[in-house]
Amino acid sequence: MLKILMVEDSSTFRKTFGRALRKRFPFMVIEEALDGREALQKTETFVPDLVFMDIRLPGASGLELTRRIKASNAEIVIIILTNYDVPEYRAAAHNGGADAFIPKDSLDLDDIAALIESFFSGSAPDFGRPPEKGPQKNPGGFRPSSQHLTLVSLISSRVELLHGQ
Repeated sequence: MLKILMVEDSSTFRKTFGRALRKRFPFMVIEEALDGREALQKTETFVPDLVFMDIRLPGASGLELTRRIKASNAEIVIIILTNYDVPEYRAAAHNGGADAFIPKDSLDLDDIAALIESFFSGSAPDFGRPPEKGPQKNPGGFRPSSQHLTLVSLISSRVELLHGQ
């Protein structure tokens, strides 16, 4: 079971994105955090495999939260989702340890599925770029555990079932 933490202050986006994720990946457990305090608490108690992080949050920056979460648990995959696709934010996200940066206006569940699979198979794409087909290097040095590899297999089989392949 893949554990997801969605850190987002917009209830509309949380509901819409959460509903889409649950429909596409019914085997995921999804927790939500509305602000920085709740995000830090849930990374300690829920211990997610993956965090979808907004940049602008009440009480804290998603960029600062990313640095803090990565400092205490580097294996948590953090994907920045934001309305602010500017080079300064991309650079700050990368420097803070984020594993990917996706503008909300280009969000696509097929891309999210491929990205999730790439992280947990150890073939993560270059930062901020969509996953490419075929084998890739792992620039972040992420070493998947046997649990993560099992999750990749599960994700792949579920995605194939959903697409009728």
